[in-house]
Amino acid sequence: MATIEIEKRRGRNAALAIAAMVIVVGIPLWWRTTETYRAWLPFSQIDELDSLQLQLSVEVEVVFSRGTLIPELQKKVPLTETREQKHQVDAKTELHYSYETKYRTATIMEEDALNQPTAQEADLSLHMLSESACGSVVVYIIPETSTLLPEGIKVYVGQRRTALLRTGVFQGRGTLKEVLSAVHPLVKQVVDTMSFSHQDILAALSDRLRVGQASKQSLADSMRAIKSSPGYEITFSLLNPDPKSHRLHWDIEGAVHSYIQPLLDKLIPIANFSVDSQILYYAVLGVNPRFDSSVSAYTLNADSLAHVINPVEARLGSNAASSNPMLNFLLYVPDAQHSPLFIRDHGQKEVTSNAFHSPRWGGIMVYNVNDMYSPMTEFPVDININMTKVMGVFLAQLRLLLGVQKTQPPPDFLLQSPGSAGLSDWELDRLLWSRSVENVATASTTITSLAQLLGQISNIVINDNIAQQVSSAVTSLHAALAELEAGNLALALQYSREAILASERAFFDPSLLHLLYFPDDQKFAIYIPLFLPMCVPIVLSLLKIGSDIRQRRTNKLAKKD
Repeated sequence: MATIEIEKRRGRNAALAIAAMVIVVGIPLWWRTTETYRAWLPFSQIDELDSLQLQLSVEVEVVFSRGTLIPELQKKVPLTETREQKHQVDAKTELHYSYETKYRTATIMEEDALNQPTAQEADLSLHMLSESACGSVVVYIIPETSTLLPEGIKVYVGQRRTALLRTGVFQGRGTLKEVLSAVHPLVKQVVDTMSFSHQDILAALSDRLRVGQASKQSLADSMRAIKSSPGYEITFSLLNPDPKSHRLHWDIEGAVHSYIQPLLDKLIPIANFSVDSQILYYAVLGVNPRFDSSVSAYTLNADSLAHVINPVEARLGSNAASSNPMLNFLLYVPDAQHSPLFIRDHGQKEVTSNAFHSPRWGGIMVYNVNDMYSPMTEFPVDININMTKVMGVFLAQLRLLLGVQKTQPPPDFLLQSPGSAGLSDWELDRLLWSRSVENVATASTTITSLAQLLGQISNIVINDNIAQQVSSAVTSLHAALAELEAGNLALALQYSREAILASERAFFDPSLLHLLYFPDDQKFAIYIPLFLPMCVPIVLSLLKIGSDIRQRRTNKLAKKD
């Protein structure tokens, strides 16, 4: 009996020792070695970004020239006033616009510049005196008797950040407050034209807002423009479907240098650009044009243009070494059997430029050459393409695709053409405002979506690199919001670009793929066959020990009784 009792005690001790080892050492070790590593993320700051509060500040300077203010009022300037507007777009998006307006009189040198014979010369002279900061607007008030502006024109907007406003409402002896109240609506129209409008900001926030909150025109401009990216690939392609008849020559290098490069140089703060070109032989549009006997020409209707891109795109190729978006500009020279070829709009009218563009893809221009040689000419014919005509069309398409929105000023506004630069300074500012707001909205949406994803799926690894990218994106977003509030447009764009790059790197990190990790049901399927055979004897032993202890207690109580 003693030997049996010793064996039972030994078995109980062994079972208890094994159970203790499993509980004290085995389970913590297994838990530690199989747990998912999740670095710390600033979830509280990310939750704050879900409710976006944007404050945009614009510096406006209103300069009264000689003859617009009576001497008594001239003594009361300079002065500064701030006007604010608030828009509650939806429950999670709020917009604040702050216009800090400084009023002063013109200096002697500015008066000399305003005495130039034309508005263009005055704009250049004023620019030579001082260069306005990025995002700011300067409005010069000139008297009604000034001959700088043509008849019927009230406002002239030049190539820089300067506007000339001609009005005679300040000739009376009103108080300064009455004068400023009268000038404010006119200045507001100028600022909306040269800086940004509420509809422009709503269009930039289109990814966060419901459809219908932005105007159709602003939304169309936003959907047409290619999405913000740190770089773009621009490709110019010459399509020659009939090399046996046409030997085409185009000076694409010189044309890009003269017409496209000045625009790209001004857009350096927004993105980096890479430009290349190619010639494709025997490349056709993929749509059979119809012959119109009334004009003795072939035509492409607007409904068939959508079927042109896919067959051509297969021949274009892509740059495998770059992940940047690509913009394609195609110059198509019809073969001799289908010339001339004209594009018609939905109203069956010929398109003046004989070209069309596809949103976020590029543009195609049809270039007819049949009038450059006679029917008796021997083929192939050497043809020099007029690059001035071609680049004028491609430049207009490039502006639209990059987001340079069409402005619709009042009828008494005169907007100076950007000239050889391809982009006015105030047009660049409008683009910078839109891009900055779009980047902030996109980055905040990406970060909040990532935070929600990581919160819902607990077994996704969050490594230190992802945590660093998320923290960098949050920091850059707060910096961008602060710079927008301070009116520092260039810095706001820089921080917003850093935010969107960091947020996308974190969101698309390969280590976040959920398929690399096992869900809970698969874990049970793996661990049960491994641990069940080991745990059953231990559990049964513990149950037997518990049963023996209860039996001994029962026997002791019976003996006492």
